Amino acid sequence: MILGLGIDVTQVSRFSEAAERTPGLLDKIFTPGEHDTSMQRMAGRFAAKEAFAKALGAPTGLVWTDVEVRKDAEGKPYFSCSGTVAALVAERGIASIHLSITHDAGIAAAVVVCES
Repeated sequence: MILGLGIDVTQVSRFSEAAERTPGLLDKIFTPGEHDTSMQRMAGRFAAKEAFAKALGAPTGLVWTDVEVRKDAEGKPYFSCSGTVAALVAERGIASIHLSITHDAGIAAAVVVCES
């Protein structure tokens, strides 16, 4: 059964500008393993985290770095959860989380589906 659905769209240039004018922003949002030289990929990860938060009902108190976007051996993205995010996932009875990220025409977008 679907327990949550989230979608987010991030303009890569706007995300990049925010990162440049706000020192430490990327460290607040991303784990060391998520840092990348490509702002397009980082905008996609940001969109993924935003979509995940929406799928969870946009609760307060979640720590951005308690969820990490990773790739499996085939390149499929997935979330690794810890701390506040892992606790909420368990509390909500979420057994599987589906993630899709795409980039095109200066836009990064992500969709998340949480299932029991």
